[in-house]
Amino acid sequence: MVKMTGLLKRLAIGRAMRSEELHETLLPKRLALPIFASDPLSSVAYATQEILLVLTLGGMAYLHFTPWIAAAVVALMAVVVLSYRQVVHAYPSGGGSYEVVSTNLGDSAGLVVAASLLVDYVMTVAVSVASGVDNTISAVPELAEYRVLMAVGFVALLTGVNLRGMRESGQAFAAPTYLFITAVLIMVVTGLFRYAVGRPPVSESAGFGVTADPRDAGLAGFALVMLCLRAFSSGCTALTGVEAISNGVPAFRKPKSRNAATTMSVMGVIAVAMFVGVTALALITKVRITDDSCRLTGLPGACGSYTQRTVIAQLAAAVFGGEHSVGFYVVQAATALVLILAANTAFNGFPLLASILAQHRYLPRQLHNRGDRLAFSNGIIALALAAGLLLWFYRADVTSLIHLYILGVFTSFTLSQTGMVRHWNRELREETDPVRRRRGQVARVINASGAVVTGLVLVIVLATKFVQGAWLAVVAAIVLWVMMRGIRRHYDAVAAELAVTDPRGELTRPSRVLGIVLVSTLHKPTLRALAYARAFRADRLEALTVSVDRGETKSLEQQWEALGTDVPLKVLASPYREITRPVVEYVRSLRRESPRDVVGVFIPEYVVGHWWEHLLHNQSALWLKSRLLFTPGVMVTSVPWQLTSAGRADHPARRAPGATRRGEPAPAHQHQHQHQHHRST
Repeated sequence: MVKMTGLLKRLAIGRAMRSEELHETLLPKRLALPIFASDPLSSVAYATQEILLVLTLGGMAYLHFTPWIAAAVVALMAVVVLSYRQVVHAYPSGGGSYEVVSTNLGDSAGLVVAASLLVDYVMTVAVSVASGVDNTISAVPELAEYRVLMAVGFVALLTGVNLRGMRESGQAFAAPTYLFITAVLIMVVTGLFRYAVGRPPVSESAGFGVTADPRDAGLAGFALVMLCLRAFSSGCTALTGVEAISNGVPAFRKPKSRNAATTMSVMGVIAVAMFVGVTALALITKVRITDDSCRLTGLPGACGSYTQRTVIAQLAAAVFGGEHSVGFYVVQAATALVLILAANTAFNGFPLLASILAQHRYLPRQLHNRGDRLAFSNGIIALALAAGLLLWFYRADVTSLIHLYILGVFTSFTLSQTGMVRHWNRELREETDPVRRRRGQVARVINASGAVVTGLVLVIVLATKFVQGAWLAVVAAIVLWVMMRGIRRHYDAVAAELAVTDPRGELTRPSRVLGIVLVSTLHKPTLRALAYARAFRADRLEALTVSVDRGETKSLEQQWEALGTDVPLKVLASPYREITRPVVEYVRSLRRESPRDVVGVFIPEYVVGHWWEHLLHNQSALWLKSRLLFTPGVMVTSVPWQLTSAGRADHPARRAPGATRRGEPAPAHQHQHQHQHHRST
């Protein structure tokens, strides 16, 4: 069974890698772009659609605001990219926004950013996968009933690929990402060329009308401003994932900061070009899309049975000659793939951030461990589970999930840029070189502008999305913040309790050592445990058995007497046939009589080699050890006896790839392979 599990694991994620091979996983820019920037690049597929969905709440009267809202999103993208380029150069260790805020604004503010980003990474996976499934269904409507199953399956696939390591995931995801970029840019150029020569493409929904939602009809003044702000906040989904590059700087090849900054600039230029192109085509082709198909007029049939295609699908059909054209299927396939793979941004950002938080003792230390392929496997699995549950709960519905989105990322944007302003203030107070001072002043202006703009967007997002579901993301972030503070307090308390304050006092020998060998039957494991206990030369050594059957106990006493050992056998009565409680109470009574004594309990047990053999044997030793370990002054020692089947089982060296690993690489001689057996007779 163990061999089969190990074989399946090797087939799924590949051979285990040594810590010294970590440098081989570093990324060139061509692979870093699809790994860290797939989320903002793929957001092009639905950012324009989200703007139109909000504006059409008022019918067709407010669609003329689309170019202005798109321009505001582009300006915000430029500010954020420029701001994060400063972060990449100033804090190249990979903490990103969390490190910037913790260093400059304090630990509590840093945890606000960390909690917000962790929640947002989960949302990134859920929204990206759900959107990818939507585009798949746009091409093949028959798959609609399998929406949730497809979404969860895609999350499982992404998990498996990422467990193979960052470099391999980049190689797997590079082609679909570049295919999407190429397909969208070709679609945009072709559509704009047709428009320029007087043959503009027309979308399948261009002839439809849109009736206003009664709550949003005839808006003016403040209400109209709020509608536009709501559309703007929805369009800001195009910025999600921009900060992931700043979190992943250590994964780049040298020079790390320069390569990361270059990748961020390339990402910004491509994302803006695609977003502007898609928005322009949506206006040229007169795409009509609403949150409810029954608000469309002029439909060929009943509105309840009409399935609206996504904006990107309508554009591809309009530009390339219909829904059965090769171009349409290429764009849809590339869009569906990249939207699903956009979740990979979170699959890299979440484990990295969780690892740093675990290193700082804000999350369980297991999240800092690297797996077989030098990826942070525990973080990857935790993200997959959280996103899978979210997709199942919301039935993989993009409209429901999108309201929980982007709140965390703008919290991160605002606080990190504020932190960078304080960083430059500190640098400028100490800097005397005129050239460097000018650079610092320019950088401070960029970050200050970013802080103001993203702060305003955060307020807008809160105001427009809070009651629609964003409150749930706020609550999740608050709960996570409180939990991380609690974990840190626990680790700090444990460290304080374990700290050596009086070395001489800690090394004081106990008054006496009382040895106890547990005996159930007189067999080879018992004799080995007895011999091992003798080697410790305890001040007093005795054998201990619990009488649950008088006949068996009497037989054991006779065998013990015939053995002729000088170790006395003590029998504990157990009228209710319990074993664990009488032993624990007896050991505790010894401690109460002599608190300065140490009691050593030796437990004989034999080790089996097959999983099914464990089911055939009592597990009393495990219960005893678990109870005795909570008793101060008691040392528990297992004395194993390996049966023949255990000798044929895997050796530690062959089982080593499944062992627990730490986050940082260690010298080869420090690698330890732990192989524990806790099985009793």
